[in-house]
Amino acid sequence: MITFKQLEAIYWIVELGSFESASLKLNMSQSAISKRVQELEDAFDVPIFDRSKRSARLTEKGTELFEYASEMLRQRDYLLERISSKEVLVRRFRLGVTELTALTWLPALVESIRQAYPRVVLEPSVELSSELFKKLENDQLDLIIVPDVFDDARFVATPLKSVENAWMCAPGLYQDTGPMDVQALASYTVLTQGSSSGTGLIYDRWFAQHDVRFNRTLISHYLVAQVGLTLSGVGISYLPRQCLAPLVDQGRLRVIETRPRLPQIRYAAVHRADRLQGLSVEVARLAHQCCDFSRLLLQDTSNP
Repeated sequence: MITFKQLEAIYWIVELGSFESASLKLNMSQSAISKRVQELEDAFDVPIFDRSKRSARLTEKGTELFEYASEMLRQRDYLLERISSKEVLVRRFRLGVTELTALTWLPALVESIRQAYPRVVLEPSVELSSELFKKLENDQLDLIIVPDVFDDARFVATPLKSVENAWMCAPGLYQDTGPMDVQALASYTVLTQGSSSGTGLIYDRWFAQHDVRFNRTLISHYLVAQVGLTLSGVGISYLPRQCLAPLVDQGRLRVIETRPRLPQIRYAAVHRADRLQGLSVEVARLAHQCCDFSRLLLQDTSNP
């Protein structure tokens, strides 16, 4: 008879890449993991792993079995999640966020999840929006919090708050008063986030729509680095207005109002539509409650 323990062994060997890693994850000996695999191979009378390879590589039938095993384990988790008390639910939840979320309200979300589901094991990942979406596509993450730029019917997006960005620079870089025409930014080095970032992708499209072209650009994939370069006077950058207000108040950054103003960036909590994951829906709801981009967690920004 096939058991969930056998299916878990196959699942974690493939997910983690080796029998040894799976044995550590399941707190079992490697021989016990191998025994579970052998039991499945005997039950189906087919090899699951290609033993001519050094790595844990599935055979064709093994790949098919892995897909069924993954779905059965998801269904089991969903059943337990719906029937069991939240206090006894044990499950890992793979959460992906962008850097801005990690630097602002992620701790509040983590605390809310822990209060609602005390035994859920969180596995957070902080990466660029494009990488997070790719991992969600490949079922490597359960839910991501990113700018709402991915319009895809395969995914469910719960709208969160918007982020207002403003052009900023070191005080000595721009001396004029009054609003600047956005086209005039072409005279300066402009720091951007690039198309791998959800915000960067949205603004690249907006610049193209408004026929805005920059002569000199530097792409920074990391918000902290972008803030540091801007503070250093390297160039002008779009940065989140509210959470960087303390640096503006201290006179270390200057806001440049432009015509037209940058559009706000709407964030969303996104999960796959083909997964019966009540926990993803619940975390999206908690994210909606916790979402607050107004304050950076890093209080000391004197040496970014």
